[in-house]
Amino acid sequence: PGVAQGIKLITAVASERIGRHAFELAIKLGRKKVTIVHKANIMKYTDGLFLDSIRKVAADYPSIGVDDMIVDNCGMQLVTKPQQFDIIVTENLYGDILSDIGAGLIGGLGIASGANIGEGAAIFEAVHGSAPDITGKNLANPTALLLSSVSMLDYMGELESGSRIRNAISATLANPESRTRDLGGKLGTKEFTDAVIRNLK
Repeated sequence: PGVAQGIKLITAVASERIGRHAFELAIKLGRKKVTIVHKANIMKYTDGLFLDSIRKVAADYPSIGVDDMIVDNCGMQLVTKPQQFDIIVTENLYGDILSDIGAGLIGGLGIASGANIGEGAAIFEAVHGSAPDITGKNLANPTALLLSSVSMLDYMGELESGSRIRNAISATLANPESRTRDLGGKLGTKEFTDAVIRNLK
């Protein structure tokens, strides 16, 4: 009683798979560097295997730079120098924490998109979940869902369509008069969506 123990499972196969995806994504998006985020200084076996496995994969992608960073330092670096990162590849627990830090830096969960990509399927969703307390009240910021749809289009190879929608969202958010309440504006869900549609034309 009063004691708990957990098992952390890391495999070379899964680590290499996510590492390869990170490098392929860097190529697809025209990014120059992949940063491997870990805690191998403390979790030498599990995180050490994760780090070593992805370093091995990196050798197959000489045109893409690679570095690694301890997760706690990465949290600070995301806040102080976010521009240094192109692609971050990390384990699920660290990714959950770092992605929420990133969401906070760009305006909150209302504009944070998410993707769960496997070998044979992919699911795209807003990070914030369903928010049933504001359903039907014209209060939700639809940006996260729209950007998740853009990620889906990119994944499907519809890069031009995805780019058009992304640019329309950016143009809408650039105008302080066309932001939702969570971003300091006055628009509701419908009005914001209408503004994005206007910027698509």
